[in-house]
Amino acid sequence: MKVLLVDDERLARSELRRLLASFPALEVAGEAANAKQAREQMAAVRPDLLFLDVQMPGETGMDLLESLAPPAPHVIFTTAYDEFAVKAFELNALDYLLKPVDPARLAAAVGRLGARRPAPAPAEGAAADARGRLEAGDKVFVREGDRCWFVELGQIRLLESEGNYTRVHFGEAQPQLFRSLNAMEERLDPKVFFRANRRQIINLSWISGIEPWFSGGLLVLLKGGAKVEISRRQAQEFRDRMSL
Repeated sequence: MKVLLVDDERLARSELRRLLASFPALEVAGEAANAKQAREQMAAVRPDLLFLDVQMPGETGMDLLESLAPPAPHVIFTTAYDEFAVKAFELNALDYLLKPVDPARLAAAVGRLGARRPAPAPAEGAAADARGRLEAGDKVFVREGDRCWFVELGQIRLLESEGNYTRVHFGEAQPQLFRSLNAMEERLDPKVFFRANRRQIINLSWISGIEPWFSGGLLVLLKGGAKVEISRRQAQEFRDRMSL
């Protein structure tokens, strides 16, 4: 897979090139210091993926991405500024990495790229997760109406089903997303999130206490005060998973 590095700082490009050497499937096919050079390089090497800085002389990385005609390469932003993250995800960026780029976050971003590439049809009965599972350290773009958040997945303590929608709890916010709880569960790391009952998924790291409950169930107390009942059926799985 061909990669183009677009950043006005030579040292930043060199460091990213060094980090990408750990991914043999990625070939750094070119570099550019501004949007004009990036367009010339894209015409020459036809990259599959751009690592794109936001703040550059002349056109910004956002301007460049908005100007690209489909089919455009995948884009992973690399920047020292976190205030452009919401805009980046509105433009369908694959990920948004803050400088200095953390190798683990880079690996997660590259893994997400693999999840977006077309894959062979799964065998009958096999489940296919087109976008891949998210890890606790990943940041996700959340939007409800005119309000937007860029939140670390590990800060989400509770997800609740509301028909075909899901209410997500983090900090003081409780936005409603237009996705079912089952669809959300498919993207969550089962080592971090647990399906407590038909209506709720909890973040295991937010548990502050557990009490016996009716009919063999459990009552979980979450940091912040929420109480969630783990059904009898799920309580046994919870014990099996969490016991020594």
